[in-house]
Amino acid sequence: MTMPVLENKALRDRLTVFGLGLTALTFRLWNLRFPKGFVFDEVYYAQNANSLLHHGVELDPKGGAAQFIVHPPVGKWMIALGIKLFGFHEFGWRISAALIGTASIMMIFYIAQRLFENYFLSLSAGILMSADGLHLVMSRTALLDIFLMFFTLLAFFFLLRSQHLAAGISLGLAAATKWSGVYYLVAYLAFTLYVEYRRNKAMEDETPIRHLVREKLLKRVAQYILVPVSVYLLSWVGWLFNRSGYDRNWANSQPGGFFSFIPRPIRSLWHYHAEMWNFHTTLTASHPYAANPWSWLILGRPTSFYYEAPHGCGAASCAQEVIALGTPLLWWSGVAAIAITFGYWIARREWQSGLLLLSLGAGYLPWFNWQKRTVFSFYSIAFEPFLVLIIVYVLSKVLEPNEEGEVSKFRRYASYGYLGLVVLNFAYFLPLFMGSIITYSHWSSLMWLPSWI
Repeated sequence: MTMPVLENKALRDRLTVFGLGLTALTFRLWNLRFPKGFVFDEVYYAQNANSLLHHGVELDPKGGAAQFIVHPPVGKWMIALGIKLFGFHEFGWRISAALIGTASIMMIFYIAQRLFENYFLSLSAGILMSADGLHLVMSRTALLDIFLMFFTLLAFFFLLRSQHLAAGISLGLAAATKWSGVYYLVAYLAFTLYVEYRRNKAMEDETPIRHLVREKLLKRVAQYILVPVSVYLLSWVGWLFNRSGYDRNWANSQPGGFFSFIPRPIRSLWHYHAEMWNFHTTLTASHPYAANPWSWLILGRPTSFYYEAPHGCGAASCAQEVIALGTPLLWWSGVAAIAITFGYWIARREWQSGLLLLSLGAGYLPWFNWQKRTVFSFYSIAFEPFLVLIIVYVLSKVLEPNEEGEVSKFRRYASYGYLGLVVLNFAYFLPLFMGSIITYSHWSSLMWLPSWI
């Protein structure tokens, strides 16, 4: 008798996800060829992707010499897929980011459903992520961070379903996009081991630790370390089997010594990674849009990807900008939501609050260790989905029924109002996300903080 109800719910969910995806894709594909030319680090990643497509390694587009590249290849291979399908132009190198950004919005609906088992809260997650300016801008730009975000969110999706092998593969792809994906690997391995420990704590025949080591430790290590490492190494196949890559032949001129039993390509790859590590840990070049992690959540210094002063706005001076800025109301309320969620975790130890805080922390807190390194606020896209889910977690508490099983109208309407205000705030700043031509005075009115200029 309940089957038709379940089928109706499943149909409702599919139609909702389709609607969210269609809306998100429309915003991401609209005038995707703009801005013309390379935006910010597209000058590296789009050209690297094109080189991978044609040579299997990153070569200088002018002279053909091997280039020293500081990020693994998976994100660039994703960009290369779009170039392969549509050509080496703005639409071609940005389409993959647009599709991945859309897919992440569709996925967060099902993630929220798993976390909260509530249709409105799941819909809220999809709406909030769709209405985030940072997510929109990163989905329209061929940088690596949107792919890192997607693979870590995919790992979270599988983790919630206890599909640990798939989670391990996703984490390997995340690390093979940017090394910061490793922090999620460590976090989720620790979480799964803790879950197994808690699950076996009440066993009488042996201690939980012994059972954990005997039954689960090796399995989880294989799923969350060996599998990701294997995926990561496979991502370097193009470099390993192509002698034209940077440092590819380094080991040929070096004595192997104690490590002579290791194949030369692997030794060369190890040396290459040592150089990459040195680059990442010593990068302190000044940049006008460098932003300390302390400022990321409050949108202290967003990155401007494009700015021009064109004609055609009907005024004496016009402005046209694309800025990687989160929707202010969403992010500023997210700061309060983090504090509230932490309070609930201390008070109730609910697994949802703990896992969401862990996930946000894995993408955010490690950056505080690199205070002198040149970093940018758009790196926060990696944990943006978890900020959204933390906000939804707080909404779930607002809508928690009382002892009579009822939710007050005020709380219900307050939740609707919050979502509406975020969407309106997103629409208000939309010209900055889409690069619309507006009057200079209009542009000035959108610069809420002096540090945004």
